[in-house]
Amino acid sequence: MNSADLGRRVGVPSTALFTDQYELTMVQAALKAGTAGRRSVFEAFTRRLPEGRRYGVVAGIGRVLDAVENYHFDDAMLAFLRDQNVVDGPTLDYLADYHFSGDIWGYPEGEVYFPGSPILRVEGSFAECVLLETVILSILNHDSAIAAAASRMSVAAGGRGLIEMGARRTHELSAVASARAAYIGGFDTTSDLAAGFRYNIPTVGTSAHAFTLLHDTERDAFRAQVESLGRDTTLLVDTYDVTAAVRTAVEVAGTELGAVRIDSGDLLLVAHRVRQQLDELGATGTKIVVTSDLDEYAIASLAAAPVDAYGVGTQLVTGSGQPTCSMVYKLVARAASADPADPLRPVAKKSLGAKSSLGGRKWAARRTDEDGVAEAEVIGTGPVPPELAGRQLLVELVRAGEVVAREPLDAARERHIASRAGLPMSAMQLSRGEPVIPTEYV
Repeated sequence: MNSADLGRRVGVPSTALFTDQYELTMVQAALKAGTAGRRSVFEAFTRRLPEGRRYGVVAGIGRVLDAVENYHFDDAMLAFLRDQNVVDGPTLDYLADYHFSGDIWGYPEGEVYFPGSPILRVEGSFAECVLLETVILSILNHDSAIAAAASRMSVAAGGRGLIEMGARRTHELSAVASARAAYIGGFDTTSDLAAGFRYNIPTVGTSAHAFTLLHDTERDAFRAQVESLGRDTTLLVDTYDVTAAVRTAVEVAGTELGAVRIDSGDLLLVAHRVRQQLDELGATGTKIVVTSDLDEYAIASLAAAPVDAYGVGTQLVTGSGQPTCSMVYKLVARAASADPADPLRPVAKKSLGAKSSLGGRKWAARRTDEDGVAEAEVIGTGPVPPELAGRQLLVELVRAGEVVAREPLDAARERHIASRAGLPMSAMQLSRGEPVIPTEYV
């Protein structure tokens, strides 16, 4: 297994302050009350899918494992907490020695999920589990939103290439995470070199309009690019006149020209005209790449166009209108002590409205029909019915504080393709609708 496939984690900074202050103040109060060590179970889940979504996509599990491994408080952090009077001395002593020593189970990355799905189950003492809440939710809410948007775009693309190119439309660190999530959701390449370096995602990129404008003529710009990058490069043809640019591009690069990119105008109409022109010039193998504020609906509208690949930026890295999955992290069971023999007791918030939750340490399985198509997400707290034993969804991720389930990013990508294919056909519809299968509690 290539280490690059697992992400380059060398030099990763501590994630301990990627948190809300109340996580630490809860630990302080629990330490004083003598309840911090109580054996506890937290679960991450969402009460509903983002509006209009028919399924969710689990992404960010690998980054969560990195975050758990790197959750520690160094001297500078402890000094900051002391100087700001965030927590007291005994709590600082606890944090100085902090290392998560519990267990984590969860849906494997790339799997689909539905309302109520226990996407992540974190078990250990109350104090060590509650400290992880914010960073876990930060990662899962962001990455799963991007992966879901990417998955919808992948469905709309119908097998044509997808290029992630949203780095300039979001925070520089979010750009890397977005590229990773997009790759899981079905994108093929990214323009972001940091994502390529960290996660071994294939990278692409050639030139922008500035390169054409730099040169005295469009021909000079094309010639410079071809001489530097080869005939199989992608030439941007909409800086001035598209028809003239395509003709010049083929004259400069020959019929072996790799691709042309269109970044403006009526993409459906222009793509048809460019395809006809390329074929007439003998460049029948030259591909057409389109960009320009695409989302899944725009991609779907180009299904009849002779387009070979789509480049997507803003709409992808913002979740195509749904930038979060509204996942929550709730205490669902706890014991009266740290003793492993002390039984876990279900606990749950029982507030009015939609914020109540179901207590108990949960399992999840996906029931399928006779054709192997998913028909329900089944969630329970008691024994697993025999007919669902082989359909359980949670896998062991961390055992006694040690990560036991790292995998190449391609494994998550392939898992998503298979998981999505196992859903009813209506899951592929882009129209707004309810979750494609119901959640049943037993």
